[in-house]
Amino acid sequence: MTTVIHCAAVGGSRLTAYDAGKADVVEQNLRMYFNVARCLKPHQRLIYFGSGAEYARPHYQPKMGECFFDSHVPADAYGFAKYSISQHIGRKENMLDLRIFGLYGPGEDYRYKFISNAIVKALLGLPITIAQNVVFDYLYIADFVRLVEKLLDCDWPYRHMNITPTQSADLVSLAEIINEVTGNKAGITVLNPGWNTEYTGDNRKLLEVVGPFDFTSYREGIRELAVYYQSVWDSLDLDVVRADPFLDKCIVTR
Repeated sequence: MTTVIHCAAVGGSRLTAYDAGKADVVEQNLRMYFNVARCLKPHQRLIYFGSGAEYARPHYQPKMGECFFDSHVPADAYGFAKYSISQHIGRKENMLDLRIFGLYGPGEDYRYKFISNAIVKALLGLPITIAQNVVFDYLYIADFVRLVEKLLDCDWPYRHMNITPTQSADLVSLAEIINEVTGNKAGITVLNPGWNTEYTGDNRKLLEVVGPFDFTSYREGIRELAVYYQSVWDSLDLDVVRADPFLDKCIVTR
């Protein structure tokens, strides 16, 4: 059995100001998906990289299970595209939607992705600035790859699974680990009080399918990522990191 992995997506990030002014995010994502899905042969399966955004941001609950899906329809274009694709996958026996919450590791855009951005700031000796504290599920990319590899070799009793770590973490705690690992003394600044909407998922269905899994701790993942950025330091756009132009694009809960 051959498995096709569809990981392309458009929108849904601070880099695009969460798609402000863009009218084709839904169309582009749907066209990409259906042009892949319609070409599947009888001997082929499809793994689609979905998103926790399918659960509709204003209505997130801590550690959302897959059964929470379709309790609400996402209002944002990116979430609605992912939601629509998930609905289609639910009717297909040869497809699997892996709902990603947070990913971090080498290869992500360090200019605005929180963990990488904070590591580079810390290596520069800059304070880590957080728009508002929030609890997230961040999965280390090496763990993500290992989990997908396991899923390539097993049956899929479910059409949808959250692909998240068991342990969640808030941004301030992650920033404290980053400063400790890098030796940064510049401190942490939180711009807005209170807590943003928690973004975490229940991974019990995933672990039921792949079996016991040893997730990389946040400390170890951050340590490895700090070493990586030190190794590619000369290739980084440090002026953008210093300017932090994407900070004001963060969504804040009032």
